[in-house]
Order: sequence, then C-alpha cells, then structure tokens
Amino acid sequence: MALREIAHEQEFVDVVYRQLEQSARNAEALAREGHGRGRLGHEGGLVERDAMVFQAAKRIATLNAAHEGLVFGRLDLSDDGEPARYIGRIGLRDQNRDSMLIDWRAPAAAVFYQATAADPRGVVRRRVLRCAGPTVVAVEDDLLDAESDADLAIVGEGALMAQLSRARDRSMHSIVATIQAEQDEAIRAPSRGAVSISGGPGTGKTVVALHRAAYLLYSERRRYEGGGVLIVGPSGVFMRYIERVLPSLGETAVALRSLGEVVDGIKGVQHDDPAVADVKGAARMAELMRRTAHLPVPGAPDEFRVFYRDENIILSGNQLVTLRRQLLTQGRRNRQLPRVASTLVDAMWRQLRGDRALDRGREEFADTMLGRSDFVDFALSWWPSLDATDVLGWLRDPDVLERVGEGVLSQEDIALLSKSWAAPPSGGWSIEDVPLLDELRYQIGDPPARDDRDGDPIHHRAHHRDHHRDHHRDHDLLAHLVDESMPEVTTASDREYATGPRTSTRTEDDGYALVLVDEAQDITPMQWRMLGRRGRSASWTIVGDLAQSSWPLPAEAAAAREEALGDKPRHEFHLSTNYRNSKEIYEHAAEYARTAGLEADLPHAVRSTGVEPSQRRVEELETGVHETVSLLAGAVEGTIAVVVPAARRSQVQGWLDSWTDLSDVSSGGDDARVAVLTGVDTKGLEFDALIVVEPTEIESESVTGRATMYVVLTRATQQLVTVSSG
Repeated sequence: MALREIAHEQEFVDVVYRQLEQSARNAEALAREGHGRGRLGHEGGLVERDAMVFQAAKRIATLNAAHEGLVFGRLDLSDDGEPARYIGRIGLRDQNRDSMLIDWRAPAAAVFYQATAADPRGVVRRRVLRCAGPTVVAVEDDLLDAESDADLAIVGEGALMAQLSRARDRSMHSIVATIQAEQDEAIRAPSRGAVSISGGPGTGKTVVALHRAAYLLYSERRRYEGGGVLIVGPSGVFMRYIERVLPSLGETAVALRSLGEVVDGIKGVQHDDPAVADVKGAARMAELMRRTAHLPVPGAPDEFRVFYRDENIILSGNQLVTLRRQLLTQGRRNRQLPRVASTLVDAMWRQLRGDRALDRGREEFADTMLGRSDFVDFALSWWPSLDATDVLGWLRDPDVLERVGEGVLSQEDIALLSKSWAAPPSGGWSIEDVPLLDELRYQIGDPPARDDRDGDPIHHRAHHRDHHRDHHRDHDLLAHLVDESMPEVTTASDREYATGPRTSTRTEDDGYALVLVDEAQDITPMQWRMLGRRGRSASWTIVGDLAQSSWPLPAEAAAAREEALGDKPRHEFHLSTNYRNSKEIYEHAAEYARTAGLEADLPHAVRSTGVEPSQRRVEELETGVHETVSLLAGAVEGTIAVVVPAARRSQVQGWLDSWTDLSDVSSGGDDARVAVLTGVDTKGLEFDALIVVEPTEIESESVTGRATMYVVLTRATQQLVTVSSG
C-alpha cells in the first residue's frame, strides 16, 4: 500500500516540477524582455528595464531555492466537493492560473498545522510527503477525523515521529512539514509589537522563530523586505547552523548576524573571559562610555597662542575646557565639527581690543586664522574627527580608565578591564567590546558628510589656500571647519539612532522593520542597548529560556530589554513539548537541573530510544575520548559533538586531528561529522550524539557554569556520554 501511495503522489509532484521549470523559463523571458527595454534609448525604458530585471531575478531566486522538498503536504478534507490541497514551500499556479500548490504561509495552509484529532477543522487526513529532490521517498499520514466515512489509505506512524528520528547534519533544517499547533500559533502571531517565545530545551523555539520571519515576509512583504529583517544569534557557529533555513523557505532578504557582527564595520572575534565579560556587559558601562566620549583628546594641546595686528591672543587651558563643554552641550562630538572653527574664532575675536586689530572685521580675522597652518594644526589636534575604536583605545591608559571609572566601577572591575585592554587586540575586538563601541559611536556621532561648501566664504578661502599647499591634514580639517550657519548633513548613524521616520532609501545602518533575537536569555544589558537602537520602530521576535542563561544578573538584563522594546504591545507564547531529546536524555538533564538548583522550565519529551546516558571515568583522558568518539561514530549516522572546557579546546581539537583512524568522520571542516566545541558554543545547536569532557571543569568556568552545563546536556538527540579523568 505504501508503494502505491508513493507512486500516486509522485505523479502529482512530477506535474508540479514541470510547472516550476516553466515558471523559471517565464521569469528568464521577463529578464530578457527587461534588458531589451533598456535599449529603447529613453529614460522610461531604463526604468522599465530595472524594474523588470529586478522582479525577474527575485522570482528566479525564489524558484531555485524551492527545489528541495518543494511539495511536502497534502490535506484531504471532509467536504467532498473540495479537492485535496497540496502544501509547498512556495505557491504555484498552472497555465490556467488555477492554484496547484499552496504556499505554507498562506491562510489556506494554516489548517495543515492547526488541525488536531481533537479539533480536525474539516481535515480527514493530513499527509506529509518526504522527498529527495523531485522524488517522493515516503509518505506519513495522520488520521484526524476517525468518524469520517472517506475511504482513504493511512500510511506510516505519523510525520512528526518520523521527522524526530532523522539523523542530524551540521545545519538546521526547516520543520515546515511538521509544525505543531502550539508552534503554529506563535508563527502566525500578530505582526506588530514584540512576540516572546519561551520554552525549555528542544521545544523548537529557534526554528519556530525563523519560520515566523518567513511568514511575516510573506504576509507583509513590502514592510519587512523594504525595512529589512535582522536575525541575531549568539555565535558564528550558530549562525552557520541556521543559515539555510530561510532560503529553504523561499526567503533571502534577511541579515543574519552574530552578536559580534551587529555593528557595521566591526567584528568581534572571540569572547572575553567570563569575569571580564560580566563587567563589559553590565548596564553601568553605558555611563562609562558617556564619560569617555566627553574626555579631552589625549595629547591634545591645552593652549594656543597667536599674534595678530599688534595683539597677543591666548586660548588658555581653562578657556578650552569651557569651549569644549559648550560644543558638547550642542550635540554629539563629531556632529560639532562644522562649528569648531567658528567657536574658536569667536573666542579669539572677543579678546581683541585695539583699533588696528578690529578695523578689518571678524570675516577678515577668520579668513586670516584659517589661512595659518599653526591654527589649523591646533584645531585638528584639539578637536579631531573621532572613531569609536580610537576612543575606546583611550581606556588602555590605566590613569584614564581610573579617572572615568570613579564612582562607576569597583577597583576589581577596573583591574579586569585594564588587563583586557592593556594591548591592542591581536585578533580584533572581543564580542563583548562590540556593544561598547556601538555605545561610543552613538555618543560621539558620525562626522557630517562632506558636501559642496564652496559658497561659504571662510571655507572657500581656506580651501583655496589648501589647494596650493601640500597639507593633507589641513584638507581634512577644512572640509569640516565651516561656519556654524551651514546646514548639517544627515548621516547613516543619525538615521540609525533617530526615533522619527526613516528616509525611503535604506542603508545598512538604518533601523530594521523586524528584529529577531535568539538565545535572548544571554543578552547583556549593553547588548540590549545595541539591539534596541536597531529596532526602535521594528517588530520583535524574542526567543529564550531563562534556565539556560549565562548572564548572572537577569533583573538588570530584563530592565535593559524593557527599555529596548519601549511601549510596544507584547505577545507571549510558551512551547511545552521537547521534540529534540529522547526521554532518557532529557530526564537525565532535568534531574541535573533540579539538583543544581536551576529554576528550569521542564518540557515533556515525546520520544524514547531505550538508550540511557552513560558516564565514563578514565585513567587517561585522550584515550578515553578517542574510544568514545570511535564508539559513537559507529552507533549514530549523524553529527557528534565533543564538548570541552574552554581551556582544553585546542588540546582536544589537536587530538582529533591526529587520530588517523577517525579521519573519515573528523575531516571536512564545517561539514565534518565530529565537532569540538565549548559549552557556550553549543547554545542553539543539536547533535545526534554528545560527549561531555570533564563536566566539573565546565561547571567551574563561570558563575553561571551550571546553567551552561544544563544547556550542554540538552543538545543530544540520541546518545549522551560524559568522560572524566582520574
């Protein structure tokens, strides 16, 4: 019977793929026609060309992404007059414009996920088609209306359990075929406001959130595709794990960034030690960054003297302090660059008393000052254009850090930060530095754009002087030092932090229309501030489980999260079923959570393998890990994680690379079956088998080490082994 049903479904799937190819040919023809419009020789033809080619390219990309598992569902309804509905990754119509495949996000497909045996909603049989490319390899049926007199074949043990038994590889897959009712409710929640999806390990929070992003892009495409979608995860490993999900659902207009990559132009490459990370993530660092942004530039001149027409002019240290405060009260530091020349010139002009100095007027005086290299050099040094990385670098000086940290940081905090920033970062800034740099970027602002200011007499004369002199630094200054009456130019940074409406032309730095935050329980207060700036007018989807948190001050993080979300309406969804772990593994993890005193949300695991977790105590650690990897490589078909204390990661990776008998499972880079990870790295991931090396060391790595250990124990789907030495 199963083979007969598979053959029957194959006939329909073949028709759909033929239509897919025809749709692709139609899109390619549209692109060719668009290029032809560009040769018409007038502006209207160019506009038509761009529009047609753009739409054709989008359609081709969507069709190409949908090839794998294009058709995955069928609904047989109790209404005898309605034909079966086929559900797919995208919608398709036949040559007569009749619907042959319903997009999974469309309202007509919602019942595929919402119908249950208790509430079948007119569905008699729900069928999931498992395909390899265009070939149907299996079907799994759920009989939802047992009272129906429809004569339908029922095949398999149920689509969900079949999906849960699949071996994992190194990437997350769409669950679009097996979404359950409580998950579907979160996916189709109201688009406005903030949607929070909570639940214990293995409940599908991440993949539900990603499907929600795809659903919103489908239902309100103009808003979300035009405004942009930002998806933020805890690490690069995690982002690579999920990167295929949305393209497989037909969505590519999304920015996927780890927490170290949220700020354009800056990339955090590694985590700080937990004690340092706790300081850098704390809310009090916002005040430290504000104070730092208002410091005088280290090494800047504290006096300027000039002789002008019989008079000595002196800008003393106290006067310069007053002028600096005056400029800072008017706005962000870099945004005051156009006012620096006028501010300095005004202060100097007010000192003049003699008739000979005053008789040529302020304009002549200003022109003379801008023509002097000593004044230009002074102004450049006293008020340079600043970059956030330069400003954070000031805190490498222990005296500077001590001064700005007074009353904000403890001596222990200052010592930790001083050690962290003692030397320029060899591999780049840390992940925990990125929100600090963003805070400084906000505090100092971006420099104004260099527009055409030749109409300004001071700038024009100064630029004319610069044109005849090889003085590159003068040019940098004079492009900015103009009369304060010049209009300011809006920059990308200003748009990012503005609360008003955005311009229609979006840049990378604009706020997003949708911000999705995964593993939200680990977001620090400073990271919430960073994310909040990018989502002031956005809809939010926030995914997390407090029991898995690695942040030691949840109340402080909650306050920062509330500030980031503002007054947006809230929608709360809770997932209660663990689909990832076997019952045996999750009962072991749940018992650990209870023993460790974690207030864990303990979902119900639905699948049993009969294989209990095991603990191995070995005399020699390398031998024990080698034997365990070999054993599990033969016992499971999918991925294996070797989870180690951070201090042992390089050592264990070296072992794995040297074991020639395991090269078939350990080589292959990101596609290797075996991966060596720290406890923090495993967040959001899942593996068929998991080996925990020296669990007590993982627990002791930080004050939240027990929560990290709980996370680790919930990553395995089939087998879990701990290996300890001694």
